[in-house]
Amino acid sequence: MFLSIIGLVVGFIVLIKGADIFVDGSSSIANNFKVSKLLVGLTIVAFGTSAPELAVSIQSHLKGAGDILVGNVIGSNILNILLILGFCACIKPIDIKSATVKKELPILMMVTTLLSVLLLDKVFENGNTNILSRSDGIIIILFFLVFIYYLISIIRHKKTDEVEKAKYSITKSIIFTILGIGLIILGSDCVVKAATNIAKLMGVSERLIALTIVAFGTSLPELVTSIVSIFKGEQDILVGNIVGSNIFNICLVLGIPIVTLGSVSVNGFSYLDLVIFLISAMMLFIFSIYHRKAHSSYKINRFAGIIMLITFVIYYSFIIVEGVM
Repeated sequence: MFLSIIGLVVGFIVLIKGADIFVDGSSSIANNFKVSKLLVGLTIVAFGTSAPELAVSIQSHLKGAGDILVGNVIGSNILNILLILGFCACIKPIDIKSATVKKELPILMMVTTLLSVLLLDKVFENGNTNILSRSDGIIIILFFLVFIYYLISIIRHKKTDEVEKAKYSITKSIIFTILGIGLIILGSDCVVKAATNIAKLMGVSERLIALTIVAFGTSLPELVTSIVSIFKGEQDILVGNIVGSNIFNICLVLGIPIVTLGSVSVNGFSYLDLVIFLISAMMLFIFSIYHRKAHSSYKINRFAGIIMLITFVIYYSFIIVEGVM
């Protein structure tokens, strides 16, 4: 237990430093190439901060732990929106561009709804087991291709108005970005392993471990990167990171292991988990359009952030109490 606690602390330190380096590097890449920071957030940052989830998902599939594989994705997405965006909005209202509300958020809603439907085998087939098959994985990957097509269209047609001078040279920016990703993955791995070991020693269920310890551990990159981004005024990277990461989580973190390694059974989740999974994505969309800042800009204000945090606390209080009883 003592060694696990030490590993947890070291992991946090490495993770925080990695996120700081990563945000600086990725932001500098955007400025060097005159590319929108939102696009960098949706791609480089989102993929980098989703790397821990992908590693955990592949390991979980190889070990036959389907509940951890799926719980990792569901829990991480819920945490990304309700906890991370909610917390950041309480620190400072988050500006969201019109294109994000009209295009990226609807894509997130589509893939979130898709996964929820695919996890309802017990309802549609009157069976005893929910199975995510290879064909389900292919469907998920196809939806991801729509997202990739959208990103390519941004690269080809959208010009950025940002003229901020790059902090580092392109070579140094790439080195910092890669170094930041490496530290993020290393720190997350330490945190997840240590926290999971602590949870097992306390004797809680696999579902609870997946939705809390594993999900929180693998969402730490998004949490730390988002907090660093908002304090540095990089709101486009913050929003792109969360939206892109959630899409990556569903489509790649879940899709790749299922397509490459085969189907997996999922039995440990309640309908409440799926409802909150859907509600969190809906809340992000609704709160984004509720407070319109200007003609081409929207905002998630502090009130919305508080509502997200309250929802997070209520849901997690329930599953923790349910899991330990």
